[in-house]
Amino acid sequence: MDFLSVIRRWALRDKMPIREISRRTGLSRNTIRKYLRAGTVEPKFQTPHRPSKLDPYAEKLTSWLVAEQRKSRKDRRTAKQMHADLVQLGFDGSYERVTAFVRAWREDRQRAQRTTDRGTFVPLVFNPGEAFQFDWSEDWAHIDGERTKLQVAHIKLSHSRAFLVRAYLLQTHEMLFDAHWHAFRVFDGVPGRGIYDNMRTAVDRVGVGKKRDVNARFMAMTSHYVFDPDFCNPAAGWEKGQVEKNVRDARHRFWQMMPSFPDLAALNDWLEERCKLLWAETRHGRLLGSIADIWEAEKPSLMPLPTPFDGYVEQSKRVSPTCLITFDRNRYSVPASFANRPVSLHIYPTRLVVVAEGQVVCEHERIIQRSHKQPGRVIYDWRHYLAVIQRKPGALRNGAPFVEMPAAFRQLQAQMLPKPGGDREMVEILSLVLHHDEEAVLCAVEMALEAGVPTKTHVLNLLHRLVDTTPSDRPDVTPPPALALSKEPEANVARYDGLRIAGGTRHAS
Repeated sequence: MDFLSVIRRWALRDKMPIREISRRTGLSRNTIRKYLRAGTVEPKFQTPHRPSKLDPYAEKLTSWLVAEQRKSRKDRRTAKQMHADLVQLGFDGSYERVTAFVRAWREDRQRAQRTTDRGTFVPLVFNPGEAFQFDWSEDWAHIDGERTKLQVAHIKLSHSRAFLVRAYLLQTHEMLFDAHWHAFRVFDGVPGRGIYDNMRTAVDRVGVGKKRDVNARFMAMTSHYVFDPDFCNPAAGWEKGQVEKNVRDARHRFWQMMPSFPDLAALNDWLEERCKLLWAETRHGRLLGSIADIWEAEKPSLMPLPTPFDGYVEQSKRVSPTCLITFDRNRYSVPASFANRPVSLHIYPTRLVVVAEGQVVCEHERIIQRSHKQPGRVIYDWRHYLAVIQRKPGALRNGAPFVEMPAAFRQLQAQMLPKPGGDREMVEILSLVLHHDEEAVLCAVEMALEAGVPTKTHVLNLLHRLVDTTPSDRPDVTPPPALALSKEPEANVARYDGLRIAGGTRHAS
């Protein structure tokens, strides 16, 4: 390149004849004229086409590569296998020639796809309070000393770009509803429109164009918070590009620097505080100020926050003869009066509520299995089986639900069961919790054990003393002001001595 620059300087600036340049450089005059006619100092050289042993088989190899692209990655043939197949067809070239052809073919294909898929897009601008964008992602965190796979909800205001990241163990309807409530709570208001992809928790079926069959519970949630759902076209992530970028940025903002947490609630508290901190540290980009500044200006445009949506998913269950219902491979106890009857199960992110006849029957903490290899668990509440053991006292001895009773009850049971009629007496003591405060019954049992008199009669006596001496249970005997005595009576027993001696005669001693 430097040599061509010298030739051009002699010819164009110094006006040196081509004959003199040829004499000085040793190049022919035709070569010098060709360089000057090119008008550039970067010469282009043509690579001559040289015949290859692979040329007769190029079309065959290309058809194989196209066919392999349609197969799954595990089923595709390697370049070594295709070389062996070509050898059987008469190819006597090297393996390196085949790999070079495969590499060049793949590079050309990727270059063509990038050119086709790049497309053209229009920048989007949103008014204050107009819309928010929602998306899911999968990430990992250390919870309770275990590396746990999480389903992460990302919600982002389209104008101020304020965002919230919240983690769950599952990507289900009740988790979706919970994520919306926490986002609106943090944003301190509800925008007018929500932009989603065609996720299964919201769209039952994708129709032609913008037509969607939206899930009924999802529509109930949007009606409660009074915003319009807007679903993107399939494979058109750029329509909610802000939250898509938020998913990518979250990996180095949160997950790569995240400590370990004792439970999921602690993780979500940390994520919420971290998001607010990033609002203050991150410049908006299009408007002057940080994300927190623009969010403060956007808040008046948001609809005031309503009451939380009762975001449960309902399932019909039938209680088994053992007073259990099954959900997600786990079994939960139900009061014995509902055995062999249908009930309604309301599923929340962290709890399960059993409803029957329009009333809440019982409630359990929800157990989510992190692995399908783990066996299902049985969650008992021993109080649910009191009606059964009242009819069958013998079931108390080996009843699985009663293993989880308080320690004082189990200690009293161990002392009473060897006695005649101990089963029934123990059942009668446990049944006291149906009519009295459980803490009071437990306290009476502990006092009976300390006194060394573990009997039903003594426990009942102690319980009545505790209940009767409770200040809240005492009747108010304070007289009204109108009935107050002007002269309080005196406790004078000496005046009764006059009755003992009358007329000098002693009548009583």
